[in-house]
Amino acid sequence: MRKLSAIRSEMETWTNLSSDIANIEELLILAAEEKDETLIAQLSADLNQISKTIESLEFELQLSGEYDSRPAILYVKQGAGGVDAQDWAEMLVRMYTRWAEQRGFHAEVLDQMPGDEAGIKSATIKIDGKYAYGYLKSERGVHRLVRLSPFDADHRRHTSFALVEALPEADKSEDVKINSDDLRIDVFRASGNGGQNVQKNSTAIRITHLPTNIVVAVQNERSQSQNREVAMRILLARLVDLDMQKKAKERAALKGEHVSAEFGRQVRSYVQHPYQMVKDHRTDYQTGDAQAVLDGDLDELLKSYLRSKVESVSSSGESD
Repeated sequence: MRKLSAIRSEMETWTNLSSDIANIEELLILAAEEKDETLIAQLSADLNQISKTIESLEFELQLSGEYDSRPAILYVKQGAGGVDAQDWAEMLVRMYTRWAEQRGFHAEVLDQMPGDEAGIKSATIKIDGKYAYGYLKSERGVHRLVRLSPFDADHRRHTSFALVEALPEADKSEDVKINSDDLRIDVFRASGNGGQNVQKNSTAIRITHLPTNIVVAVQNERSQSQNREVAMRILLARLVDLDMQKKAKERAALKGEHVSAEFGRQVRSYVQHPYQMVKDHRTDYQTGDAQAVLDGDLDELLKSYLRSKVESVSSSGESD
């Protein structure tokens, strides 16, 4: 039903666009015959808007991966850099949340661990919207920030790092199944903010998937059952992601390709001093408006990565 709804929505979008274009064409003919310059200008503006919509829809046709249409689960974790890195992790969460809001997507914080003095140590957020995972899968990797530290009394320049993981949300019909015998579940008291009830009772959940040694800990909700439900959702998403990586390596091995690790490598730099710049190191795309990017203006960075992946696949196919 989910797939049927998505296909129906896509069909309706293209059908409506085709109808709008036909109507504008008829009106343009009439406006030209009557030499109505005001109407011609309005119709031209409408056509420009439709052209932008079509361009966006054509780009989305590239998002044809098995999981691209699903909601995304983003895990943001502080890296090297102390308090600055914790602040940087929180800035990234804000950036993705702002991006989601600008696109009309829904962003939900599934779990968050506050920092010692400022910022956060880690956070897990779910972003639900059309092709959310297809767009955000490009964010996986290490993100670096260079700026004058607000936490340094001498106001010196600091470099901070944060790790971002992007996972597709799993659904109940997944081929990847979880055997309850493979799980070790621990309960503990939540730390940080959360209210008296959270502090007094053991509401936090830690689930370890023994075959893969994947550990998921959630303490955001006020009840143990809610935390367990969220933890299981995140665990299933991680297992789906692990299965995706395994299949990708198998395909690459069959084609004789060298597979580089996605995690642990720097994918993007954000510089706020001594100049303003955001640069994606995989595509060499860069912009001088770092603040706009941090305020959620991510589209061109995301699209540059997706275009490069399509071009890479195309050139690989030609060489084969």
